[in-house]
Parts: sequence; C-alpha cells; structure tokens
Amino acid sequence: MRPSLLATGLAALALSGCSLTGGLGRTPAPAEPVIDRAQAQALLVSGHLEILQRLLAGRPAEQAEIVAAAKRDFDDAPTPSRQLRYALVLATPNHASTDTAEAERLLRELTATPESLVPAERSLARLELAQLERQSLLAAENRRLQAALERAERDRNSSASRRLQAEIDENARLRKALEDAQKKLDAIADIERTITERKP
Repeated sequence: MRPSLLATGLAALALSGCSLTGGLGRTPAPAEPVIDRAQAQALLVSGHLEILQRLLAGRPAEQAEIVAAAKRDFDDAPTPSRQLRYALVLATPNHASTDTAEAERLLRELTATPESLVPAERSLARLELAQLERQSLLAAENRRLQAALERAERDRNSSASRRLQAEIDENARLRKALEDAQKKLDAIADIERTITERKP
C-alpha cells in the first residue's frame, strides 16, 4: 500500500471515530423535552372552549372582535385547528355573526379528513357537527310543519269562503224566488180586485 493512501485511510478512520463518540472533550447536547400529548391536546381544546365561553359572555362589540380574530387567523393560515376554531365560533348561537350553514360546511371538510386533527379536536368537531345536523333536521321539520299548518289554514279559509259564497248565492236565489212569489201574489190580488170591482 502506498504511504499517501495509508495516511488518507488513517485520517478518515480517526475522523469517523471522533464522530461516532460524539467528540471526547465536548459536553453532550441537551435532551429534547418530552411532550405529553394528552396534555397538549387538552390545552388545545381548552383554548377553543375558552374562546367560545368569551364569545357567549361578551358584549356585541367583543363578540364581533372575537369572530373577526378567528376569521383573520383562519384566512392567514388555514390550518385544521384554526378551521375548527372558526367553525366553532360560527356555530355558537346568540351573536350577530352566527352562521350555522358555513360552520357545518367547515366541519364537514374537517371530518372528511379526520387525520388532520388531533384526537381531542376530532371528537369536538364530530360532536359539534352532529349537533348542527340535529338542529338542521329540527329546523327543516319545523319549516315542514309550519308549511303544512299554513296550507291547512289556507284550505280551511278557502273552504269557508266557498261555503260563505254558496250561502250568499242561496240567499240571493231565495230572495229572487221570494220576490217572484210576491209579484205573483200581487198580480193575483190585482186580478181579484178587478173582478170584485166589476161585480154589480
């Protein structure tokens, strides 16, 4: 073996040895902090719930500010977590920006790709979507019953109008018949008077 190749090989071996041992004179790098996933999920969900609590308890100006902030965050970086928060804000009742249809659409998108959310958020999204679907069904049933009630009321009014018109027509017919009968009686009375007057 040539001396230059031997020297190169020894240098490479020495360098690899140093890299394997991590450098004998250096202090080891600090260990990565251990992340408690359950705690991180709990903090994430409690953050969503805290926003909703502030939204429910706030005055109209504060509610508008919360909605605007949630929309701005979602528009700036539409992550699944921000989409969930914005959907939850829109689904919350009793504020000027409540939009259950849009909230339902956003939640459907999220539940179509459940792996994009952490398990706790996934459960929250499914729970809220189920609630909105129930509300939609109840609203649709309420509209159906209201329409049926209005239709029945119209039918009743129409039937009453027809009966009333029939009674008016019958009264008019009877009045005309009475007038005709009266004319006939008057004519008979005139004939009788004429006969009586002609008698000697």
